[in-house]
Amino acid sequence: MLRLYNCIFKPPLEFQGFLNLEDIHLNSVYFGDNLGGNIINLPCLKKLILDKCNNVNNFNIKAEKLQSLKFLAAQKFPKWLPHSVKRLRQLEFLSFSFGDLDQVQGALCMLRNSPNLKELRLTHMQLGHEADLELTSNYLESPHCLNQTLFMLQTVEMISLEGSRPELLFIKLLLDHSPRLENMIIRPRATADAQKVLNIAKAVMLFPRASAKAKMVYMDPQPYIY
Repeated sequence: MLRLYNCIFKPPLEFQGFLNLEDIHLNSVYFGDNLGGNIINLPCLKKLILDKCNNVNNFNIKAEKLQSLKFLAAQKFPKWLPHSVKRLRQLEFLSFSFGDLDQVQGALCMLRNSPNLKELRLTHMQLGHEADLELTSNYLESPHCLNQTLFMLQTVEMISLEGSRPELLFIKLLLDHSPRLENMIIRPRATADAQKVLNIAKAVMLFPRASAKAKMVYMDPQPYIY
């Protein structure tokens, strides 16, 4: 396993990658501008965590065996997932904002390109004044924002929800496109009052489901920790 904290990552041009690494955790790593678009070969990588990293788009990797990705969504989404990652099974977004169209589009792009994804976990950050809920809601309601069936998705966990319109539309989208979904787990934000929690539950229960086995699981509110 490789762990890097608070450092600048800029391998030389002839760098070929860490051929035997299966697990990488990068925390507060800055990916230099002079990487030159080089592809770092990680043929055995199965688990990758990017936490509070900067210039993630400069981290261009080839990891065909990647199975698990944990990613701080407050940063730009990496460009190295515009193609299908067939072995990815677990995907987690931290500090995700449903008021940021770039993040919403990036998340849906990653879902489209993870055909064998089984588990999705998303922790929502508190919406700020800059959040454009109308813009993201309109996008999530557009007919082609997710024009692909998520055949393998079985478990979705949504954490620290506030009950905003784009949050509910995102849940509706997943329920409508996941024929094998078994559990939709919802944890409201701890600051949400009882009425708001009830409204979330009432709204979600009315959504149609592609999976007859899909269960709605409502957990106790959880404090926002990221």
